[in-house]
Amino acid sequence: MASNKVESTSRLAVVIMAAGKGTRLKSRRPKVLHEIGGKTLLSHVIAAASQVVPPGDIYAVVGHQAETVRAVVASSGIRFVEQTEQRGTGHAIQCARQAIASYENILVLSGDAPLIQPETLSALAAFHQAQQAAMTLTSAEPAEPTGYGRVIHPASDSIEVINIIEQKMLAPAQSSLREVNMGLYAFRTAPLLAHLDTLTTDNPHGELYLTDMARVLHAAGERVVAFHTANPDELLGANTISEMMALDANLRIATASRLMAAGVTIFRPETCVIDADVEVAPDTVIEPFVQLLGRTRIGSDSRIRSYSVVENCTLGNDVLILQSCVLADSTVADGARIGPFAHLRPGCEIGEEVHIGNFVEAKKARLRKGVKAGHLTYLGDADVDERTNIGAGVITCNYDGVHKHITHIGKDAFIGSDSTLVAPVSVGDGAYIGAGSCVTKDVPAGALAVARAHQVTKEGWANARRARQKTKEESRKGELRTSKE
Repeated sequence: MASNKVESTSRLAVVIMAAGKGTRLKSRRPKVLHEIGGKTLLSHVIAAASQVVPPGDIYAVVGHQAETVRAVVASSGIRFVEQTEQRGTGHAIQCARQAIASYENILVLSGDAPLIQPETLSALAAFHQAQQAAMTLTSAEPAEPTGYGRVIHPASDSIEVINIIEQKMLAPAQSSLREVNMGLYAFRTAPLLAHLDTLTTDNPHGELYLTDMARVLHAAGERVVAFHTANPDELLGANTISEMMALDANLRIATASRLMAAGVTIFRPETCVIDADVEVAPDTVIEPFVQLLGRTRIGSDSRIRSYSVVENCTLGNDVLILQSCVLADSTVADGARIGPFAHLRPGCEIGEEVHIGNFVEAKKARLRKGVKAGHLTYLGDADVDERTNIGAGVITCNYDGVHKHITHIGKDAFIGSDSTLVAPVSVGDGAYIGAGSCVTKDVPAGALAVARAHQVTKEGWANARRARQKTKEESRKGELRTSKE
């Protein structure tokens, strides 16, 4: 795959606008921390920018709930600039002045435009440098331009830009203009910073707009040009939850299409929820109403049946996940069979050819090759060696009310149905546990452990009990008749 890194002797920085509150979302969360495709809006933008420049050259301008935003994306390795008072996009760049001063060029992105592609960023940077412009804005002609600022050229066939005019400020003769500003910019840093303080708040919101730099730089004799994109959809932001869910739908369709193009069969893809970072190898089949979330990885020739949810898991080749299973933060090796109605909680390591059946729950369980746990079982903090059979209704009692403890079961062991293994406890290789046992002590290899009360059988006891009950009922009926007479 070709690299999207910008080949240039000049240093390039990316500035991401991420300080806004997003009032129209009616949400307490910062706008850029809302999610589509399994990641925050800001995380999508950072991921695209990180394919163009190193994370250390990416600066997010944060403001509203700045510490929360920092914490969510801190692991990305980017840097932060704080805009304590949000006074517009121009003011955001003023706040970043010191951070960007050493760079020759910068790209300015919106933190709420999650569909942006690294190829577009690379193309914009290359175009900007080739044109030797002070400012390059990204323009498009969307089907519905309402609400966007219009790009004003000195002539219809020119890429030079004189100004950007907001829709409500358009003169009657300009109302038919359809080329709009999409809010993605490249700047040569020196002229930008030299003229940045000439921005004014002479607008209805009393803010400093970065869009006004087109007029300011042109008036100063600097070159301002438009980089036209034929795909404005990838630059769309979201101002309402409804608009955000429309972006989510588009992203998930694109993800499913990418997987199908790579050889994955997805029945009824419109019913599946597949996050953007999910990877699936060819010849795997995804049935309707499946959810594949987070950073899930699935090998080839596997099958995920309907209504299963797989989150942050790694599945090998030839894995079968039957209906209505829930898997989280676990690994499943080649040839394993899971479900139906099984639950793998975080920390499970499921080995090759393991079978986990109906209503089996596991947590931090390591089941090695060939282990079988077919029915109604809980395996918590369990380490089970190869080819061991776990009967129906088995429970590893791992919690004493204060601490968790581990149950060790050797290879080729047999754990009888309805047994409870009270950890910490070990069962040796080839040992047998009789059905219904409560095991509290270690069982040596090759031994049989039976830990249950002796059966007591009383002949005729049940018949005698029924007879006594019948006599009592007849006596009560007789007393009732006498009282009525």
